[in-house]
Amino acid sequence: MKKNKPKYKQIIDAAVVVIAENGYHASQVSKIAKKAGVADGTIYLYFKNKEDILVSVFEEKMGQFIEEIEKGISDKQTANDKLLTLIMLHFRQLADNHHLATVTQLELRQSDPQLRLKINKVLKPYLLVIDSIIKEGIEGSSFRDNLNTQLVRQMIFGTLDETVTNWVMKERKYDLVAQAEDVHALLINGLSVS
Repeated sequence: MKKNKPKYKQIIDAAVVVIAENGYHASQVSKIAKKAGVADGTIYLYFKNKEDILVSVFEEKMGQFIEEIEKGISDKQTANDKLLTLIMLHFRQLADNHHLATVTQLELRQSDPQLRLKINKVLKPYLLVIDSIIKEGIEGSSFRDNLNTQLVRQMIFGTLDETVTNWVMKERKYDLVAQAEDVHALLINGLSVS
């Protein structure tokens, strides 16, 4: 399988840096190949085109992302703790790789509907992890039982996504991971006093 070969990983890692530094549209396959230390033609042994590289970057990195989060929440006892862990890991993984943060927050926002569809498909397993935490919270009575799971998922993901986007846009001038507890508190407690 191509995904297990070292050159595949080299190309993916190089693509993250090249796309982050140049933007998706200005990132020629030749720039990615040069950064990966491979011949231009080698890229086409692994990927159909530049769009395939972008989707594959997201697929590969999101797969690792989900794996880390599932591992991180597996030993947590409550939905509340799982949600905090998910938020912390979401922020930490992107804070630790600013190129990846730039790609996920800025360059994956493509106007091409076909490309958006592929990206949304890759995102689905992550949203299912969020759904499982919400469901567990409802079943364990730590979350209200009348929650609209889909809306809550959108609110959680949207809040995390926008927090990271703001951090990227502000040129990473503050500690993203330090925001996790405040974001968690806001999501758990809402805006009410009680």
